[in-house]
Amino acid sequence: MTTVTQHAEQLSTTTLLRFATAGSVDDGKSTLVGRLLHDSKSVLTDQLEAVEHASRNRGQEAPDLALLTDGLRAEREQGITIDVAYRYFATPRRRFILADTPGHVQYTRNMVTGASTAELAVVLVDARNGVVEQTRRHAAVAALLRVPHVVLAVNKMDLVDYAEPVFAAIAEEFTAYAASLGVPEITAIPISALAGDNVVEPSAHMDWYGGPTVLEHLETVPVSHDLTACHARFPVQYVIRPQTAEHPDYRGYAGQIAAGAFRVGEAVTVLPSGRTSTIAGIDALGESVDIAWAPQSVTIRLADDIDVSRGDLIAPADDAPAVTQDVEATVCHVADQPLAVGQRVLLKHTTRTVKAIVKDIPSRLTLDDLSQHPAPGRLAANDIGRVVVRTAEPLALDAYADSRRTGSFLLIDPADGTTLTAGMAGQAFAAAATGEEAAADDPEWDF
Repeated sequence: MTTVTQHAEQLSTTTLLRFATAGSVDDGKSTLVGRLLHDSKSVLTDQLEAVEHASRNRGQEAPDLALLTDGLRAEREQGITIDVAYRYFATPRRRFILADTPGHVQYTRNMVTGASTAELAVVLVDARNGVVEQTRRHAAVAALLRVPHVVLAVNKMDLVDYAEPVFAAIAEEFTAYAASLGVPEITAIPISALAGDNVVEPSAHMDWYGGPTVLEHLETVPVSHDLTACHARFPVQYVIRPQTAEHPDYRGYAGQIAAGAFRVGEAVTVLPSGRTSTIAGIDALGESVDIAWAPQSVTIRLADDIDVSRGDLIAPADDAPAVTQDVEATVCHVADQPLAVGQRVLLKHTTRTVKAIVKDIPSRLTLDDLSQHPAPGRLAANDIGRVVVRTAEPLALDAYADSRRTGSFLLIDPADGTTLTAGMAGQAFAAAATGEEAAADDPEWDF
């Protein structure tokens, strides 16, 4: 019992890092993840036995560690990753939530899902092939989603005789490209996921490399979960009005604080109506509190009886976002069907969903040279481009550069509810890529 208690106390004091892996087909993403889990002793005995059994059935002498993450039958049969595989593991220094994303071009949209909440992205490159188009695509997605830390893992160094010039050339090319996108921090590590070089243990074959292993970097990279310094935002999810004998006049607005902190007595504005009031009370876990902060789920009570419903946004009166019906954004199109000018869609932003129409698609990003292809008229699956959307009702939308949580949205097919596009309001790429002033000039991007 003491051991369980000590483990629980240890987990409560360690930080959490969410990270995603990405790369081209056969670059070894799943093998790297499997090696991380295996060498950090995060694999249960029965899981390892199952992998060893499956590997023997495929005629392999050594266990195929990629099978620890490739759980779908089609993935195991084809030897590729199709869906995003989430894994949880922990070391004495930190807890991790890992998203292993696919490498095929047609599954790039899955990386958007995996990286949307990540604080770090590991981009793998095959040392024999170097930086390819899919590498650039994944770097662009990481920059677009404002992932603050990017690790370049140059894999399969054992197949190029652990040659330092090969690693140096790939690291220089990728770093220049990612820096042009405005990625604030890039760390290059030479590895062999199959042999275990520089994954968890330092390599005996690359004495020319003096940096950290992948796990060492994951354990020590600075991660900030402090959302209290961000612009305070509270999307209303549900109106609580019990109308019982015990609570005849109770009216509360429940939801999760997206960013910042709220205090009793603070002047607030309800958007999009623009009505103002003050916070009369905050209820958390059945008790009244004086202050609440992100990401707590609370119920806020206002001093004035004003019309507030699901989808409204409560913000400080002196720090409220602008309300607009014209949304300009950078998007990644994730649906098989294209997105076209004039198309009617639903726009989902936090807890609010409104009707909208695609007014314009000014450009599509060419990943080879970061040039903008003007007026494409439509975006196909996995395309990254700029769109202008007109909504039927006003939205309180932050710039994605200021907040990943309240600056993002989805475009949805009104016919069947399919997610069409993931959008980032405003200029989502940093100033290094756009040549304009942007909030990403800071060394760390805001969450």
